Amino acid sequence: MSSKRRAPGRNKQSRKQSHQKSRTPGRVPAPRRSAAPAPSPAQRAEEYERLAERYPEDREELLLDAAGEWCVAGEYDRGLALYERLLDPEDGGCRQPDLVDALRIGALWDAGREQEARTAAAAFRKRHPRDPGAWNFVGEAFETHDAYAEAAEWYTAGITHVLGAAARVTADAVEASPDRFDLEILVIARHRARRLAGAAHDDWDEVADELHARRQSGLSGDARPLDEVHDPIRLQQMRGGDASFLEAEIEELAAELEADWAARTGKVKTCVLFWPPEEFARLLKRWPEAAKAYGDDHASHLRQVERTLRQLSEEGGVHLAVGHATLAGLEAHAEAEGGSPGAPGTRSSYAAELARRGEAADWPPPRNGPCWCGSDRKYKKCCGNPANG
Repeated sequence: MSSKRRAPGRNKQSRKQSHQKSRTPGRVPAPRRSAAPAPSPAQRAEEYERLAERYPEDREELLLDAAGEWCVAGEYDRGLALYERLLDPEDGGCRQPDLVDALRIGALWDAGREQEARTAAAAFRKRHPRDPGAWNFVGEAFETHDAYAEAAEWYTAGITHVLGAAARVTADAVEASPDRFDLEILVIARHRARRLAGAAHDDWDEVADELHARRQSGLSGDARPLDEVHDPIRLQQMRGGDASFLEAEIEELAAELEADWAARTGKVKTCVLFWPPEEFARLLKRWPEAAKAYGDDHASHLRQVERTLRQLSEEGGVHLAVGHATLAGLEAHAEAEGGSPGAPGTRSSYAAELARRGEAADWPPPRNGPCWCGSDRKYKKCCGNPANG
């Protein structure tokens, strides 16, 4: 996850710049991890809480991580207590209350406290927040619990609040927005929720189709239309965890990607290296100077990868990927290429080689899919969480 600090009403680029000025890389160590057994979500939550006490300048981000882990562990009361603590001005408050509140609303739904979630959502809406990430989270809370028509209304309201009630919603307007990454997710999520609710196609659904088509335009062959991607039967099968269906989907996607990249001559993905915890420790032990590029602790590295990918996306990059690096792989690549594993150029060519061999995962992953970092959490609640990125 990136560790940018957000202030209400500021656009994504200014938030990024202000955080880069204020944050000192490497200040916060990663939660302690053992090779076997892996720490449980509850253990990770406790570690994040300890780190928040030790590093008050990163309190908000670390408490959000802790709250998310408590919810993964099923300890909703403990997670909700942290969200409420962050929202309490007398306890220090937080820089991004709308996002924190949106996460709290989702946790209330997940905890089975629907009426409290709806009451909190109504209060959220009365404040008229303008952060698209916050609207996404509240809309997804309704959608996840099968309130599809209401979810579509939330996504609609979010788009209106971000672009302005008088603005004409077009694909160009979305892409010109400072918040285009999260705004595009809102538009496409609205299309999905309306399909699930059985609503007729409207003008904004056409905008979602256009945005989807633009993202697929660089692919060779015929891209799957958004109406097919959001087919209600297909979505229900995916959410139901039908193993045979999911395997078929994965095989089809893998075949499409393989054919697509085979058809591309000289055109490769932009791959960002991610070093898993054990490999990160080995890298810095063998090549300490790599800390200049990756930070000297794994928590900073994790956030740096997501921040770099988002920045590339905002600059127009469309073929982005994450390569899980290993020290042995880097050294073998360096030997084959005649370079030094400690040289930045060697690491860059290693990343390109992982992409060329198809050993890099496309970014971003589906919001409800596993996070690229290898955690047990969904991308939207891990590295893709706008509260942290």
